[in-house]
Amino acid sequence: MTDAGELRNRTRDVLAAHPPATTERLDFLKARFDAGLAWVHFPEGLGGLGAPRSLQAVVDAELEAAGAPDNDPRRIGIGLGMAAPTILKYGTEDQKQRFLRPLWVGEEVWCQLFSEPGAGSDLAALGTRAVREGDHWVVNGQKVWTSSAHLARWAILIARTDPDVPKHAGITYFVCDMTDPGVEVRPLRQITGEAEFNEVFLTDVRIPDAHRLGEVGDGWKVAQTTLMNERVSIGGMRIPREGGMIGPIAKTWRERPELRTHDLHQRLLKVWVEAEVARLTGERLRQQLVAGQPGYEGSGMKLSFARLNQEISGLEVELLGEEGLLYDDWTMRRPELVDFTGRDAGYRYLRSKGNSIEGGTSEVLLNIVAERVLGLPAEPRTDKDAAWKDLTR
Repeated sequence: MTDAGELRNRTRDVLAAHPPATTERLDFLKARFDAGLAWVHFPEGLGGLGAPRSLQAVVDAELEAAGAPDNDPRRIGIGLGMAAPTILKYGTEDQKQRFLRPLWVGEEVWCQLFSEPGAGSDLAALGTRAVREGDHWVVNGQKVWTSSAHLARWAILIARTDPDVPKHAGITYFVCDMTDPGVEVRPLRQITGEAEFNEVFLTDVRIPDAHRLGEVGDGWKVAQTTLMNERVSIGGMRIPREGGMIGPIAKTWRERPELRTHDLHQRLLKVWVEAEVARLTGERLRQQLVAGQPGYEGSGMKLSFARLNQEISGLEVELLGEEGLLYDDWTMRRPELVDFTGRDAGYRYLRSKGNSIEGGTSEVLLNIVAERVLGLPAEPRTDKDAAWKDLTR
């Protein structure tokens, strides 16, 4: 069993052989991956050492103290938080060897081709079709709300491979090459003026069967691993006290006493306490991950994240008064990442509206928490046993 002392020594060996000050960033990250220090709980040879997940903090502390570069996790968050755990659980050895290293070091960006114009909240109703032709699958359809599609080299994709069975049973999970000539990415301009989201059109895209994850027809089961990890990565990210959305408003409150009122003070105290409770709950969730795969707790955390972001950003705009109505830049651009704290209060207010949609709508997550955490009766579903092709669309 790898212990903390062994990890410190291994980390220091990597730092000695590849000094961060004189080593190219990508070369250092590759050396870290090859030494098993990327994600220590992954198996040996895949960026890990089969060590407890909790020991990752030992490695991270040593590297941070030495000024070592990171892999820009916000830019490659979909690959790290969603694709990697799914590939680890369902991928073949060849798939793991091919995808995990360039994913972790940031050479290849990933996106997620799940939601469709007619299959968002009801994701299992998706209509993108994959038809097998020999050793390949030919895919046609449309996906939407695809973050980072304009940057991505690869995508995790679910498509319907059997329309003659109930909707959850006829789905298969693939890795899609975003450079295929049949993939067209179009920007979706948002209320913020930016277009971090995209719509993706798939026309006769050919995917080798070797890029299938899991068995044919098991795509819904595979997708659950992705979705649970997605919600943990959104709602359970590690942040310091007064990190995230609560930080800017707390800073404004301290530095601008002329804006204060008794009512705003009471409301700020309320959301500050809730933000701290959410932060500590996220820490508890990460500790639970040490024992295995994430459960449905991530759905509750993602719910809290969305509600708090919207409440805090609304309060911040109100605190600033007329200043809160200003907006710094409506320029149409396609950013590499979402930066909630790097822009002004108006941006935070507008962008937070998407938090209750992306990563699973709050309404769907409430159902998940009610049924799978609290054990409440499920809502009646008349389409559960009907073949997908017979459903009204």
